[in-house]
Amino acid sequence: MPDSHPAPPAPRWTDDLALAVVFMTRLPLRLRGAPAEGAQARSMGWFPLVGAGVGLLGGGVHALALLANLPPLAAALLALAAMAWATGALHEDGAADVADGFGGGRDRTRKLEIMRDSRVGSYGVLAIVFSVGIRAAALAALAGPLEAVLALAASGALSRGGMAVMARLMAPARADGLAARQGRPGTGTVALSLALSAAIATAALGMAAPAALAAAALGGWAVAALARRQIGGHTGDVFGAAQQVAEAAVLLTLTALR
Repeated sequence: MPDSHPAPPAPRWTDDLALAVVFMTRLPLRLRGAPAEGAQARSMGWFPLVGAGVGLLGGGVHALALLANLPPLAAALLALAAMAWATGALHEDGAADVADGFGGGRDRTRKLEIMRDSRVGSYGVLAIVFSVGIRAAALAALAGPLEAVLALAASGALSRGGMAVMARLMAPARADGLAARQGRPGTGTVALSLALSAAIATAALGMAAPAALAAAALGGWAVAALARRQIGGHTGDVFGAAQQVAEAAVLLTLTALR
């Protein structure tokens, strides 16, 4: 007699993780139907794991470039290019929009209008130049391929671990934006994000993990405080800017600790 019982559904966390991968990267992963209610907010708990994966990709490219006897700076730039490709330059675009909006807008309404504009202005260009330049210089100063791989994995996780915290503690700056549609994560999601960030950083960096965690937290807090003052809350672009600043802060800290 055929079994009439339907197969048990897959655990909800696997769907949330898949959604995080789809949202944060360009990987051709298919979702099983439309996201369930609250899934977008819950997926933020898995952002650090996705970020670590992006960092490992960049670290692999960096190691191959060094093995090909390329200069450290060229290897670092290739690593960052691979990471930008994997994410569709999602965070770089956000940082550019924030720089244009905060730098060029005279009031909150105008700042939000500029941030929504797809064109990139002089402030945005400079933001990308400085973000790539600082991260590449810090990465090039690290000792060797393995150290760079671990640094990129840790910075990828730590720089995304604060997004759930920002979404939990700050209100969206606009009611119709991507960040507002994503929803407010629960305390369990925030705890998962922070736990994954700390675990990945500890595994990758050992004794340097607390300093890297502090650097990421300080960088994210600085962007969050600026966004609260400039536009009264967060947007998807603010998340991107916070990620770029936090990642740069972690890489600079690890370079200084060498």
